[in-house]
Amino acid sequence: MKKRVIAVVGPTAAGKSDLGVDLALALDGEVINADSMQLYRGMDIGTAKLTQDERRGVPHHLLDIWDVTEAANVADYQRLARAEIEHLHDAGKVPILVGGSGLYVRAAIDQLDFPGTDAAVRARLEEELDLRGPGALHARLAAVDPQAALAILPSNGRRIVRALEVIEITGRPFTANLPGHESVYDTVQIGVDVPRPVLDERIILRVDRMWEAGLVAEVRTLEERGLREGRTASRALGYQQVLAAFAGECTEDQARAETVRATKRFARRQDSWFRRDPRVHWLSGGGTELTERVLALLQEAVTA
Repeated sequence: MKKRVIAVVGPTAAGKSDLGVDLALALDGEVINADSMQLYRGMDIGTAKLTQDERRGVPHHLLDIWDVTEAANVADYQRLARAEIEHLHDAGKVPILVGGSGLYVRAAIDQLDFPGTDAAVRARLEEELDLRGPGALHARLAAVDPQAALAILPSNGRRIVRALEVIEITGRPFTANLPGHESVYDTVQIGVDVPRPVLDERIILRVDRMWEAGLVAEVRTLEERGLREGRTASRALGYQQVLAAFAGECTEDQARAETVRATKRFARRQDSWFRRDPRVHWLSGGGTELTERVLALLQEAVTA
């Protein structure tokens, strides 16, 4: 099992982080973060980043590595994640990849090459996005790559711009660059399966706890560090809504309610993404029961 990678995936609030720690303790492993927003320094409360006590002595890698002004870069993450995986394998540890950012998980473990970028093309598309809005660019994407348009929400301007950029640079559909189901490691993926009504209740509770823990103050501090200028970090769930309240676009209560609604929608998209991967083993339960189920499954995989 020492050369294996275990990936714990699924929607937000499913319990992935705690399971990752449990598995690391049971298997002499260490956790590698695969949540795109937990890569940002200072984004702690709104991303439900585990505290030092909650990590229970298990080393966690790829947390707090980017400033909030930096744009997310999956190619950079791939390089960093694979370096951590190799380092842990060399040290005789089991890498436990934990997170709900589907493309980041796939970038770490699957055959996936990222086309380069073209600053001029990107700038032109981003300018058009600002002038015309994401809907117009999404319509153009639908005309040149219908499959990509189906996979990308019409409101997700950043991903629409990237898709159009890749199409212009490579002359191929954006979907031609998406990963297949070919792993570069001996990987076992565990999907944390939570019934939707239960997950919705957990999301409501999580958002309540975020506000009680001081999310608004955290966003204020990050705003002073340039959060509003960060194209990726400023759109994170909770942070985007609080920034809107700061700007007078809604009340704080409305921001809180919208965070709940947006998080529920996001959780459904995450679940759909991971359900499309036939390699994911979906397991339900929680705490010790879930950990024991995963360990039994891993043992079966070793002896198979």
